[in-house]
Amino acid sequence: MARKLLITVILILAGLLAWLLFYWDPAAVETGPAGSDHQRLELAAPPAGGDFVLDSTSGPLDLADLRGRVVLIYFGYTWCPDICPTNLVLIANALRMLTPEEQERVQVLFVSVDPERDSTRRVAEYSGYFHPRILGLTGTPERIAEVARLYGAAYRRTELPDSALGYVVDHSAYSYVVDPKGRLVRTLDHATPSAEIAAVIREQLGAASPVRGSAR
Repeated sequence: MARKLLITVILILAGLLAWLLFYWDPAAVETGPAGSDHQRLELAAPPAGGDFVLDSTSGPLDLADLRGRVVLIYFGYTWCPDICPTNLVLIANALRMLTPEEQERVQVLFVSVDPERDSTRRVAEYSGYFHPRILGLTGTPERIAEVARLYGAAYRRTELPDSALGYVVDHSAYSYVVDPKGRLVRTLDHATPSAEIAAVIREQLGAASPVRGSAR
């Protein structure tokens, strides 16, 4: 059953990826499809940034261990119908614009705001589908709330009693750029074009020396 569900999710995401690449209009995606209960929220507070520890399939991941790399942080969840796939596709395309050497110096963190449904395995499979440099993270509700507070990320659970999903999680859709010294240097808007994301990454890479190894 779990394998069948995973295959179904992959097929759905593959279709969505094709649609995003060939038919999607970024300007049209703001708060979800017309009539949708899924909303994109604004920042809860001005983002300050800071180190944190959350869980991956390989164990705890400490942001401080990624010094020397450019880190992009995005908050979302695997059941997100539209906003998360949109931004993750754009981020993945930006990574593909980088050279292999540049990619080794970049790590994207996808932080789930739905720990009830997003296990470490599920969030890893979901994020890895978009690009191998995107690492899925989760944790307890309290730890996720603390990390979200550091970055001003907003989210709230909206019940859907007539839906098989049960609920959705409305959330802000910004990408946070952390420089190789661990400082939050940019907050990118929802649906920032891939070329712009790649340019921001390269700008930050230019200020740091290459490092060996990978967080994956």
